[in-house]
Amino acid sequence: MHVTSAPLPPHVLHVTQPVDGGVARVVADLVRMQRAAGMQVSVACPASGELPGRLAALGCEVLEWEASRAPGRQVPGECRRLARLVRRVRPQLIHAHSAKAGLVSRLVVRGRIPTVFQPHAWSFEAVGGLGARLALTWERRGARWASRLICVSGAEQRTGSSHGIEAPWRLVPNGVDLERFRPEGPAAEAGAGAGPLVVCVGRLCRQKGQDVLVEAWPDVLATVPGARLVLVGDGPDLDPLRAAAPPSVRFAGAVADPAPWYRAADLVVLPSRWEGIALAPLEAMACGKPVLLTDVDGARESLPPPLARRCLAPPDDPAALAGALTGLLRDADALRDLGRQAQGHVHAHHDVRRTAGAVTDVYRELLGLETSECREPIAT
Repeated sequence: MHVTSAPLPPHVLHVTQPVDGGVARVVADLVRMQRAAGMQVSVACPASGELPGRLAALGCEVLEWEASRAPGRQVPGECRRLARLVRRVRPQLIHAHSAKAGLVSRLVVRGRIPTVFQPHAWSFEAVGGLGARLALTWERRGARWASRLICVSGAEQRTGSSHGIEAPWRLVPNGVDLERFRPEGPAAEAGAGAGPLVVCVGRLCRQKGQDVLVEAWPDVLATVPGARLVLVGDGPDLDPLRAAAPPSVRFAGAVADPAPWYRAADLVVLPSRWEGIALAPLEAMACGKPVLLTDVDGARESLPPPLARRCLAPPDDPAALAGALTGLLRDADALRDLGRQAQGHVHAHHDVRRTAGAVTDVYRELLGLETSECREPIAT
């Protein structure tokens, strides 16, 4: 566990777009831990989404920064608005989260202020064709304006390196709040039915692959009659998913706290097409639940060996996903055992306090401050 006895950076400005989903939870957890450690923290983000309210409840200064998710003609205006905020706040360090904030922050600052960029999965994996080529070209050029580039998994770092992104890397795996995500506590009401309950928590979008899960589900029902599926979250793919889903699939919508859904589940699944390290599976495992993931960046690293052997499926493959789901759902004893092992793994390797301490050490390194005198190496 980190011991944060060294002097802390005087003022950090987090810049983020998006403001919901896993990135928002990572930012909120970092802000909470950093403020508790005595750091001065501000966050620039859009006014929409769940994040501004969570930050305000923490007593954090929230600076409204109008910005869209996608790049385009709006970028110059977003740069001007962020430049005004930087001049006003005068931070000693900037921590930019995800592709859009990383683009605008680095264009505005251009290395004049120590800048940490955390991609939370690579932008060039999210698009194809010309869009992917442009995104990769930017990431290669923009790396010169990142004082440190934080990756949440070794696989994410290797993907960047193999695509020619040259930067001073630091590996800091995602962590979760083990006091909030634990087996004890209320469970969601999953509705009628005695079959095993599968829960998928995530933004309803192409990245998270719920369309693959919906396509696979009839094959699961054919083998495990009575199995139930709940999709927890909201997003741009809600309507097409509803149209494609069998009547037995339930859409729970966005929730402020997913922990009750994890506790209610027999198995949590996330069929992503790309990730850094997804936060939802770590949260589910902290609640003592087994997970089934697609074998994308970070997935294998986030699992203990028994789950890595049994709980990975190839991405974008409905038949393989259905086979993996049915194999797990037919063995209730194995699911419970895998859940216990998953919880122990998260406690050992993905405590948010370790993550926050490692990020603070990156800040200290950049600002020439003394790092923690006693800390364990981050392991995955």
